[in-house]
Amino acid sequence: MRAVETLRRRLPGTVVYVTALLLTAWWLKGQPAAERARFMRHNSSNVHHLDVGKWWTLFTSGLVVDGVPALVGIAAVAGVLGCAEWRWGTLRACGVFVFGHLTATLLTEGALWLMHVAHLPGVPTRARDVGISYGLVTTAACLFALTAGRLRRYGLPLLAAALTAALLYDQELADVGHLASLALGSLAARTAWLRAPSGPPVRTMPVARDPVGAAFPSGSAPVRNDGVGARGTPGAVPNGGR
Repeated sequence: MRAVETLRRRLPGTVVYVTALLLTAWWLKGQPAAERARFMRHNSSNVHHLDVGKWWTLFTSGLVVDGVPALVGIAAVAGVLGCAEWRWGTLRACGVFVFGHLTATLLTEGALWLMHVAHLPGVPTRARDVGISYGLVTTAACLFALTAGRLRRYGLPLLAAALTAALLYDQELADVGHLASLALGSLAARTAWLRAPSGPPVRTMPVARDPVGAAFPSGSAPVRNDGVGARGTPGAVPNGGR
């Protein structure tokens, strides 16, 4: 119970988001196929929804795990977002995740919208576009970029190679969004907002001056009133001494 309380206190953003993903996945699992398809369709952040003003789909699309088994995706979110929140704090970690999710979505769907406005043929305006991957890739890339040692040296290039291979193999718009998310995470890692130390500023206590050294200039010694003279001569008792 103490470990659960610690996680709830240190990782509130991760706990809330993972809980929302679990509840959505549990609800979708109990629905018929037609209802699941309708839910995906109405919560996709595609060109049609953005064109008619349904901007809330930019957020609700991130409540659905798509492309991988739900528990696998939720576990990945818990690991990556939880690690980021533990290191950077709730505001920074959730800010990076939301930044990656929203910006990559707007970049990909914005490109399709421009093609649609230009009346290019074959532009998918009502495509299903849901998932957690954009925010997840952005946060993971940012973690790799800010980690010292071999994890930084090899983690980011390996992630880039895997995403590039997926793009060459699938050639889907989401794969382009993943590479955009990788670039966004690397860019976020260079900001002073993430490089600054988290938590309240460290308060230093003023150091009290030495009362003995403060009364005498450098190079002089104090006079001891213990039977030893000012020049260190034994028996030279100061006036008033007994």
